[in-house]
Formats: sequence, C-alpha cells, structure tokens
Amino acid sequence: MIARVLALCSIMLFAASAAAQPPPGPPSAPEGAGARVFCGQSVALALAPRSRIPARYRRFFGIWSDAAWGPGACAALVVESIDRAGTARILYVYGPLSSDTPGPGGVLRGTGIIRGGALRFQNSDGTQFVFRPQGVDLAGAMTTPRGERFAATFKKSF
Repeated sequence: MIARVLALCSIMLFAASAAAQPPPGPPSAPEGAGARVFCGQSVALALAPRSRIPARYRRFFGIWSDAAWGPGACAALVVESIDRAGTARILYVYGPLSSDTPGPGGVLRGTGIIRGGALRFQNSDGTQFVFRPQGVDLAGAMTTPRGERFAATFKKSF
C-alpha cells in the first residue's frame, strides 16, 4: 500500500514538473521578433523568416515607416508574413508626427491581400489602403469613407 502511494506521488510530482516546464518555442523563431517604436508608440511585432515568404510577394514583406499622409500625421506599415495565396498579416500604425502635434494614434492588426501588384486592406471605419512598390519604397494611397484621398511614401526600414 505504501509503495502504491509513493509511486502515485512520484508520478504526480513528475507530471507537475513536466507541466511547469515552458512550452517549446516554434521550430524556427521569427527573424524580426521584438518591439519597435512607430509614431510614438511601442509596437510588438514578429516577422516570419524571409525564406517562408513566396518569392513573388517578398517585395511587400518587411517594415515600412517614415511616412506622413499630411502635415503632422505619421504612419508605418509592418508586413509580418504573406502566404501562398497573397494574404498578408499586417500591422498598420498611425499617430501624430511628433509629441508637439496633438492627435489620436493607434495600431491596426489585421490582414491584407496582394492582388494586381498591390497590397490592399481597410480599417474598421471603411478607410481603404493600397500599397504599390515604387523603387525601393512603397507608394501608399489612402481613401477615406468620405472620398478624401491621400498619398504617402513608406520607406523600407527592414
């Protein structure tokens, strides 16, 4: 009887110690995991390994920043991954250009789609975004639900 209790306790202790171990990491850690500051906001991001991005979409992959839709408006785009169908996992960051400029800021985490040589997505208020390669940069176009149009150049930063 005592042997059974000791055996059961040993099993429970072993199970508890195994459960307390941290889970194993992903088979290959993302190349660009960490946090960066865009538009005055610290943003957590995790870029997939470049080798996992289909070659035809690699032009859109990475971190694009230093953009302004207008005076005082900052923007950045992070394309964390892209699958074979052209669906991109993105972070879109916006805010005031400087701490002296009042205005809202935020981070949109979502998906976009690459079709016809352009990455497209829209935010929750219906504002539409289109990004096209332009030399080493991305040319961005934004159209608000009221039909206002803005253009900005997003510089490759990773």
